[in-house]
Amino acid sequence: MPLRTPSRTTLITQVIAQLREQITSGEWPVGERIPPEPELAAALGIGRNTLREAVLALVHAGLLERRQGSGTYVVGSTELSTAVARRVAEAELDEVLEVRRALEVEAARLAALRRTTEDLEALDGALAAREAAWRAGSAATFIEADVALHVMVVVAAHNQVLADLYLDFGAALRASVAGHIGNELSQERYVDHSRLVEAIRAGDPTAAATEAAAYLEPMAPH
Repeated sequence: MPLRTPSRTTLITQVIAQLREQITSGEWPVGERIPPEPELAAALGIGRNTLREAVLALVHAGLLERRQGSGTYVVGSTELSTAVARRVAEAELDEVLEVRRALEVEAARLAALRRTTEDLEALDGALAAREAAWRAGSAATFIEADVALHVMVVVAAHNQVLADLYLDFGAALRASVAGHIGNELSQERYVDHSRLVEAIRAGDPTAAATEAAAYLEPMAPH
């Protein structure tokens, strides 16, 4: 529905909020081009200058990016995700691993306490996919499967704030895994995660946390 307000400043604020909602809700996912300016302005019932100012604010916030001759694209799901990505890009690998350890150890502990039947089925599927990816021999495929398993552990913790933080950390997570795996799979870098899944299944938070901590020790192969 068209936006209505007596104040242009307030109108711009409303437009920013509405565009941000399109992004954070996933209606405009990361990587997608937003509707062209004339179409979007007409849909909102606002002038194109007002829309441009709102879009510019979201560009500065790091959620949108203008690409000459192509359009405007979503590049971040939240201001936090873009801030995390920028900060992590400047961080040392050891620092990234320390943050991973803080998040994943607690996630494993909580998952052991809160996992549901559906969570266990998802973990089993993710573990099987990880093992299949290792056997297939593709480092890139294995990294994605490994990250997917860790994400499922975090999901099983049933803490939305923890999940959001972890997902915002996704690019750095892939980079840290890739850094340890390298371009080719080698048996000495393989880490068995079946004990982690079994500890979660058994509802043993201490064992789950111990398993998560073990594979994230400094310089541990992963």
